[in-house]
Formats: sequence, C-alpha cells, structure tokens
Amino acid sequence: MTQTPLILVTNDDGISAPGIRNLIAAMNRIGKVVVVAPEGAMSGQGHAITINNTLFLDRVTIDDGPQEEYKTNGTPVDCVKLALDQILPRKPDLLVSGINHGSNSSINIIYSGTMSAAVEGGLEGVPSIGFSLTTYKWDADFSAARHYAELIARKVLAHNGRLEAPFILNVNIPYLPLEEIKGIRIGRQAHARWEEEYDKRINPHGREYFWLTGKFVNLDDGTDTDEYYLSQGYVSVVPVTVDLTDYALMKRLKKWDFEE
Repeated sequence: MTQTPLILVTNDDGISAPGIRNLIAAMNRIGKVVVVAPEGAMSGQGHAITINNTLFLDRVTIDDGPQEEYKTNGTPVDCVKLALDQILPRKPDLLVSGINHGSNSSINIIYSGTMSAAVEGGLEGVPSIGFSLTTYKWDADFSAARHYAELIARKVLAHNGRLEAPFILNVNIPYLPLEEIKGIRIGRQAHARWEEEYDKRINPHGREYFWLTGKFVNLDDGTDTDEYYLSQGYVSVVPVTVDLTDYALMKRLKKWDFEE
C-alpha cells in the first residue's frame, strides 16, 4: 500500500469509552483515523439501524490527537453507514470496531453492536475487525489489547488488495498482562448459549418492570474454539461470514416432499 491507510474507527460503548480511546491511539500509529461512534452506550444493539427517528451527526474533540471525530445518536451500524455515505472521502482501507468492554466470543456475536459494525463494514467491501477485551471493568488496563489491535490491524493492511470480501474478523483478547498472553490462535466460534430469565421488580411508583439476567453456558468441549483459546491465555481470532445458510439442513430439506 503506497498511500497512508484510511482507517474508520467505531464502537458500541460510546465515543468516550476507554476502549475506543485506546483503539484510536493504536490506529493513529498506523494511518489517517476517522472516528464515527455513538454518543452513548449502544451495547447489545446487534445489527439494528435507525429508520423511524432522525439521526444527528456532530463533529467533536474528545482528546488530543490527529484523528477526525464525529458522534451520532445512532447505532453502531448507523455509524458505519453515515461514515461511508457522508464523511469519508473514499472507501476506507480498514474498519476497526471496539475495543469492547467484555467478550464477544461465541454466540455473543449475534447480539454485539461492536461486531455488527464490523459485519456492516465487511458487507460494504471494507476489511473489518471487531476487537473485544474479556473484562467489563471500565478502568481496565487496555495496554495488551491496544498492542494486539495494532499488530492485527497492520497484518490485515499488509494483505489489503488480496482479501476476498467480505473480510471480517472477530478478535477477543484475554484480560491478562501483555507478558502473560501466549500469542494468537485462529479458531472457530464455540457452540454456547445464554440461560436467561427476566427478574420482575417494582419501581418506586409501584409499576412492574423487568431486568434481563443470564448465565453464559459453553456447550463446546472442542480445543479449537474461541472460548478454549481464551481460557488458555491466547488471543482468539475467528473469521466471520454473513451467509447464515445451514447447508447440511438444506440438503435434508430437499428430500422432503412438500407436495403431500
């Protein structure tokens, strides 16, 4: 790549979250950074887009740095769409989303706004990476995550022009000191589920409300999954596709007689 890489940065924790500030710092070491992120937390939004409300987009300055930044009241996917249509002078060389507070391994990718932003970038033909750190601590040490975000982003950019679209990576980083992380492993998404229930409560005005609670259950004992690699102290990298077709079931369904 001869010109300076153009890098779009977004997230779902909000533009002021420590994770995205660390990701911006890492990407500033690589190329020209443009940030378009939600003005507040948008976790768990999945691939939601705004269609019945007005969207606002404001240029902001959060901290010192060469990056160009915008905040919006939209979702993470809205951020990507707005950036590509309204802000960027050309298609970016890379989209990075995160660094998310909390793991997006396994089934969490379905609900994740962080990863949905990366998926949207991939759908638009932009090599895209979602980064997550396996802790919800707001004051977490992001130094190891920042290191691996830069390393992986540089590797993807080095292969730019030779990547088949959509190119999407789900990267999860164990919350360990940098020297304790064993390296990077490429794996598959673990088979897991959330056992959830709604806790019914009463607000001060006497009205019932519900609060979602749940427990993550890993149903996969494979040694080639994101969950396994994270448990062993490795950074997990899972290539993601947008084709949700169940090809094995499709073959079986073709044998059914739907004319009966």
